[in-house]
Amino acid sequence: MAIIGIVAVANNFAVGKNGKLPWHYAADLKFFKETTLNSAIVMGFNTWLSIGKPLPKRLNVVLSRSNSLENQPNVLLLRSVAEVLALSNYLKGDTFIIGGAKTYAEFSGAIEKWIVTEIPETVEDADAFMPKDFLDEFERAEIKELEGGLRVKIFVKNQNR
Repeated sequence: MAIIGIVAVANNFAVGKNGKLPWHYAADLKFFKETTLNSAIVMGFNTWLSIGKPLPKRLNVVLSRSNSLENQPNVLLLRSVAEVLALSNYLKGDTFIIGGAKTYAEFSGAIEKWIVTEIPETVEDADAFMPKDFLDEFERAEIKELEGGLRVKIFVKNQNR
């Protein structure tokens, strides 16, 4: 099973503002839900706080080194990327890295595939961004059109590198 990064990115590579998504597109949220159902989703602590509850029908994994964070029902707390990668070997489905920016960076070497929703906006006051080169080792494999004019591009790791 694969380690997959799934992200929505604005024209200026913005992914967040004040701990939240700086946009709301129902088609993107629906696509995210359909894509990640019955899989593991891995998020950093700030993303966990912004969602506020476990997402149903998914194994919710929160990556945090904080000692003040308690285990909760329907949430698995892990302390390191290595722990998440070890767990993923035992899962039947894919493992989706869902954010935020720091968590994407921590998993950058392990991600085999990216699912990127292009948000047709520039978020001037965003405070979380994807690096401009995050897809350099990947090649585009597929494009999907969503409602509302959104486009999802799927990238796979370039095997020639």
